Amino acid sequence: MVSLICTLHDHRDDVNWCVFSASLLATCSADKTIRVYSTRDFSELPFSPLSGHGYVVHCCSFSPCGQYLASCSTDATTVIWLMDSGEIEAVLEHPGRSPVRVCAFSPDSVHLVSGASDGTLALWDFTTRSLLRTGGVTDSTLVACSFSPCGQLFVSGSTYGDLRVWNLELRQLHAEKNAHDLGVTCCQFAPQMQKGSGGNVTEFRLASCGQDSLLKIWSISHMPSTGCKMQLLRTLTGQTAPVLSCCFSADGQMLVSGSVDKSITVYEASQGTLLYTLSQHERYVTACAFSPTAPLIATGSMDKSVNVWRVEDGCSTLGEEEASSAGRREGEKMAGHSRLMASDWLEDDVSSWLREEGLDVLVDVFKANNIDGLELLALNKDILVTDLKIESVGLRGKLIRKIEELKMESMCTGVPDEYLCPITHELMRDPVIAADGYSYECEAIQSWIRTKNRSSPMTNLPLQTTLLTPNHTLKMAISRWKTSH
Repeated sequence: MVSLICTLHDHRDDVNWCVFSASLLATCSADKTIRVYSTRDFSELPFSPLSGHGYVVHCCSFSPCGQYLASCSTDATTVIWLMDSGEIEAVLEHPGRSPVRVCAFSPDSVHLVSGASDGTLALWDFTTRSLLRTGGVTDSTLVACSFSPCGQLFVSGSTYGDLRVWNLELRQLHAEKNAHDLGVTCCQFAPQMQKGSGGNVTEFRLASCGQDSLLKIWSISHMPSTGCKMQLLRTLTGQTAPVLSCCFSADGQMLVSGSVDKSITVYEASQGTLLYTLSQHERYVTACAFSPTAPLIATGSMDKSVNVWRVEDGCSTLGEEEASSAGRREGEKMAGHSRLMASDWLEDDVSSWLREEGLDVLVDVFKANNIDGLELLALNKDILVTDLKIESVGLRGKLIRKIEELKMESMCTGVPDEYLCPITHELMRDPVIAADGYSYECEAIQSWIRTKNRSSPMTNLPLQTTLLTPNHTLKMAISRWKTSH
């Protein structure tokens, strides 16, 4: 049985990736942030959200020890975060300054690989945070990458539909052309490996999914002297639309996938038997992950939510205290005053919001100072120190972050998608039409063209011209919408 234990509603835009460490869950989004939660009760850590990227965050990956988190973005960087403080430890700029779509750690934490929209791979020495070498493919976007359990190989997947096996010299050992018609979307190695017949052959299992609506399981055999062989073991057809994400459980016995059809499927991995189909998200399921230490699955969606599921199949289950804590948090997040704009809140609404955000210690202070919604939105650091006498730096910092999120939510609630720039995900002020037929904020697309090799932000295909045409009709529509709201 699989049961939903918690839904996280903190992101303000599409959720692109989710990943577990032994004790944390990280999610990243088109809202340019990464959020980090404790798996004990799925409360957000004090330093979350992490805000260091200038554009969409596509992928995030924990180091095996859980001490670091890597995140990559359209801004052409991979950022390394410290998980004890949330501070930025390093910023790795991708060669060629192309948008970085995927990143992955090696199992020994020695290497980090990142893949970009221009088809380049960057292999980093993580111990020194330095670039070792670059490689890749031409005329394609790399969107998937996974290290083998031995850490000596990794597989990349591209929008052209191929899967390629690489060694640490960035020498291509095998290319599986047309592994997925119309493009690969995700791939992941199973955590286990075994010695094949003959003793010198190491065998791995790889899962991949794609725009062809299929989830595939492959066998990869590696012999140092002769290279790699790749064989298709199973094709799973449990979903009816493109499959966007896949992940093995820590023991390799189960495989989960998320799809454009809004479903999540859970399979028994060795035989490919469909165990469960879950339907809780309202839009495309873009991300899925198994916890390495507990029977938990996290799924992320374009509906801006992250669902956490508990799997009860005879394995050790999440403790009652942890499950009830997660349930309580979900109940709290759904309670209260979401029907009102923050500027319309009364003093009691502000008190309810403080409790929901884990800021109970401030309730009495705010009541004593008659803080309502308008005054809440006007608070700043100086007022918190001078007038409200809040001495804790950490408490002030968390409150300011929550107020900023509240402002963003108030501004963006109900904004039609077509009024938002696909690059910045903000309301457009000066929309223009590019050669790909899409409308963008003028300044954002001009910057993109200057730094991203004239590729389309929406299709990744070359722009035939850099000519931009003002979209007067859209600008007037946005102006009318702003006036009425």
